[in-house]
Amino acid sequence: MDLEMITREWIKPSSPTPSHLKTYKLCLFDQHGGHHFPSVLLFYPLNQNLRLSSTLVDIDHIVSKRLQLLKQSLSEALTLYYPLAGKIKDDMSVECNDEGIYFVEARAKIPFNQFLNQPNRSLIGKFSPVNDSKKRGQIEELCVGQIQVTVFACGGLAICICLSHKICDVTTTSCFMRCWSALAEKKIEGAIRPDCGAVSLFPPTEKVLSELTIAAQVFPFVKTGGRVAIRRFVFEPKAIAKLKAKATSSCVRNPTRIEAVSALLSKHIFAALNKRSGTHKPNLLRHIVNLRRRSKPPIADYCMGNIVWHANVLCTEEEGDLDGLVTKLREAIELLNGDFVKSLQGDEGFVNYRKVVHDVLEVSSKAEDMVTITSWCNGGLYNIDFGWGKPVWMSFFQDESPPAFMNLIILMDTRLGDGIEALVSLSEEGMAFLESDEEFLSFIKGRMPDYPPLLDLIPNHPSKL
Repeated sequence: MDLEMITREWIKPSSPTPSHLKTYKLCLFDQHGGHHFPSVLLFYPLNQNLRLSSTLVDIDHIVSKRLQLLKQSLSEALTLYYPLAGKIKDDMSVECNDEGIYFVEARAKIPFNQFLNQPNRSLIGKFSPVNDSKKRGQIEELCVGQIQVTVFACGGLAICICLSHKICDVTTTSCFMRCWSALAEKKIEGAIRPDCGAVSLFPPTEKVLSELTIAAQVFPFVKTGGRVAIRRFVFEPKAIAKLKAKATSSCVRNPTRIEAVSALLSKHIFAALNKRSGTHKPNLLRHIVNLRRRSKPPIADYCMGNIVWHANVLCTEEEGDLDGLVTKLREAIELLNGDFVKSLQGDEGFVNYRKVVHDVLEVSSKAEDMVTITSWCNGGLYNIDFGWGKPVWMSFFQDESPPAFMNLIILMDTRLGDGIEALVSLSEEGMAFLESDEEFLSFIKGRMPDYPPLLDLIPNHPSKL
């Protein structure tokens, strides 16, 4: 699948950022976070609101109008989310200089359904602007946002948005995309302004200590040799119901679908990792938790920043049953309550943050491997409608080249919201063990050594395109 890069430009805010907002200060979590670009992809067919069989349609004209609308509404959204149009100055702040977001328009020579019928993992990265900017060497490392829109031969679109994890978690990314799409549809009331006041809740420290960064916490588990194998596994509603029944116990009488699927994945991945290493040391399950709604009072979803922490579960083989794993995971998550969030706020926030990180490092030192799970479920990304319908598929791109942080699981909704897609990255050897695990595969839709066809997962898919 060859892609032709048509245009590269910077989309600037439609109005200049006021002088008193030219410096966006990072909060405590952002200070110690990493600057990299998670790539969120949304796929839109051309004819969700068109009937190509009954009328002649000028596809090029439609695509041109849609690209123009995307750029104009993006410019308007950046006026509200002004830090995304700036540059990261240091670990303390973003310079809101209105230079804009790097925007790439590309063309794919294949039809939309040909790709979606059998998505190839090695091709996903072609939709990400990060790869293009690296090759060209034109993008300063400290820019905040990059976007690529790829037009398929039939007029379908793939929109890939990459916002620096230094100032955005998935909740912030979702809020920005919902604002962008609302402005595209001229629904001004739906374009919610961000709250840029996380710095007042979680004051930063004067100097970032390297041992407290996220990079330091995951460094012992970064692999320098071998390649990452990434697979997509689909859990249908029936399988999830079965998992929840198996995970039910006297301690957790109603496990959530996220808890049940997380427990299954961690159980079988830990088994695969132990086979690979030949050891039986404990492994660490690290589950990312959004702290906004756990705060008292709750922090708004549109509060910008990385307002997340991770629940940590040290797991042994003896504690590998689903109900036991769900119980330990629930207990770890419940520790991240309103009191925990409050302890990280105000003048004493950094002192307590430092203690929390040291506790995490102590637990990590006891583990052979670590599995990180983050959930994008219920994030509203399947509702992103720019005026021509909602996306038929959402995905994520992760660089597979070493060195890489392996053992990462991203949980996403299926299109109808009743199932879960899990994007799993392991070493090639670890993935081979997982894919030969009959018990694990019994919960998966079909046998899938790689991405399965998607057309059968999407009702009323425009398969004629």
